Amino acid sequence: MTPNETLPIPTRPARNFMGEDRFNDKTDLKSWDDVKPFYDELLNRPIENTGDLKQWLLDRSELESYLSENFAWRYIQMTCDTANEELVNRLNFFIAEIQPPMTAYGNDLDIKTINSPYLSQLTDDGYSVMVRGMKKAIEIFRDENIPLQTEIQTEERKYGAIAGAMTVVIDGREMTLPEASDLLQVTDRAVRENAWRTIWERRYQDHDALDQLFDRLRDLRHQVAVNAGFANFRDFSFAALGRFDYSPQDCFNFHESVADAVVPLLDRLAQERKQRLQVNPLRPWDTKVDVEGRAPLKPFETGAELLEKTITCFDRLDRSLGDDLRIMRAMGHLDLESRKGKAPGGYNYPLEEIGVPFIFMNATSSLRDLVTMVHEGGHAVHSFLTRELPLKAFRNPPMEVAELASMSMELLSMDHWDVFFTNPDELRRAKLQHLESIIETLPWVATIDKFQHWIYENPTHTTADRRENWLTIYEKFADNVVDWSGLEKLKEYVWQRQLHLYEVPFYYIEYGIAQLGAIGVWRNYRRDPEAGLAGYKNALSLGYKAPIREIYAAANVPFDFSREHIRELMEFVWEEIETLKK
Repeated sequence: MTPNETLPIPTRPARNFMGEDRFNDKTDLKSWDDVKPFYDELLNRPIENTGDLKQWLLDRSELESYLSENFAWRYIQMTCDTANEELVNRLNFFIAEIQPPMTAYGNDLDIKTINSPYLSQLTDDGYSVMVRGMKKAIEIFRDENIPLQTEIQTEERKYGAIAGAMTVVIDGREMTLPEASDLLQVTDRAVRENAWRTIWERRYQDHDALDQLFDRLRDLRHQVAVNAGFANFRDFSFAALGRFDYSPQDCFNFHESVADAVVPLLDRLAQERKQRLQVNPLRPWDTKVDVEGRAPLKPFETGAELLEKTITCFDRLDRSLGDDLRIMRAMGHLDLESRKGKAPGGYNYPLEEIGVPFIFMNATSSLRDLVTMVHEGGHAVHSFLTRELPLKAFRNPPMEVAELASMSMELLSMDHWDVFFTNPDELRRAKLQHLESIIETLPWVATIDKFQHWIYENPTHTTADRRENWLTIYEKFADNVVDWSGLEKLKEYVWQRQLHLYEVPFYYIEYGIAQLGAIGVWRNYRRDPEAGLAGYKNALSLGYKAPIREIYAAANVPFDFSREHIRELMEFVWEEIETLKK
């Protein structure tokens, strides 16, 4: 397609099973009774041959894709405006009224699938992986957990409301916390310190409420695990998340490997920062400012400019990747700029029917926002590459694969960031900052993951126990240079900024695993751009039709987080950093 041709806008596939005469609005679902007949039909339909089973699976996928997208739009709309009570209620309605019976029926349909005598005849790619997941889901399903899961989801949404309401006033201007965080890059140290203290005192203001919320979530999650026959929620989560390719012990090995191979580099970066800034001691508000006293990098001014430049950046890799974002823009599937009332963070939410995802983020004008945009853009590319796969189960890879898509795009796109930085010195600074952030990311991932293991291995812990063990774990993976003197009460609650702990427990190690894979993808791209990009796209196109290790192999990278492999990758990253410094 040439730039002057009209971009084809995707439409959702025909609803051959559900019909086209209902459910036209994004969230048009008034009661469970609207969809119950479809579940009953699937449950009661006879399956008399392999062809029947394949069609039955397609019909089930159609129904579940519709419901997935219906929920997605409720979640998206709520996070875009957390103060809108109607939007909050629409989401909570789905969680309370639709998900419980949907979960119960889903288990019944899994059992019907597994018991079909024709299942063994489905030898096409993907079915074995799907069946493996179904068997595990059946194994851990318990009726008594359905209301608990509903309660958990309702509680989880409270985190976004609390965090989304956090604003600060600095120099007479009310700001969201992402906006205020930009001040941590200004060269005036007093301004940075004031911003840092103001932000963290505001977070601390809600620490009791967030502690109480977390205690409720911990207790509910532990009960779910016990009901399902597990010793703790960690073990339940590994089963529920379908972690067939690695174990908790592998996570512990990852923690130790990072402590050994990455944390010393973190110390070197911090010591160098201290020397170049000529400050003693180095304080938390000194960690984001440019070490040469230059103004913060500003790769864009507006959300529209951020999107346009990202499209150009993606075009340089492959025109089809830029077109993915053009389609999302044309369809209004983006909400990029920070504002009061938005939930924190950023995400790419797959939309299962239409196959065109939605990107949400809180951009101001920082390099971090650029990275977030290309990261979520990588997720979006993944959605486009899998949208033609016939079953919902095939289009939903595990997070270790999903994050490979996004974190690889951060690095693949980096060689084209001159779109954002026409000044060569600023481009070099941007690349350096991002590569240094990788060295910061891996220890933080290890910190959060190790903390989660401790939390759920010790389900009766007190808030005092949690503070103490958080500090012990934090110190293991933090540098030994930054001085927190006088800030101890704030340091005890740094973990509360991590949305994943509240909303998606045990979803964090994936960032570390995928970061290692992404470095491998980037190294391949550096050696042979055409083959490196082809491997990346080939891996993503598999969706979840192969085990994780095979998907990584398709990208020509190992699924390996041993000490030796991490050290090898860190040497590559460090060499790139040293080259940029010359």
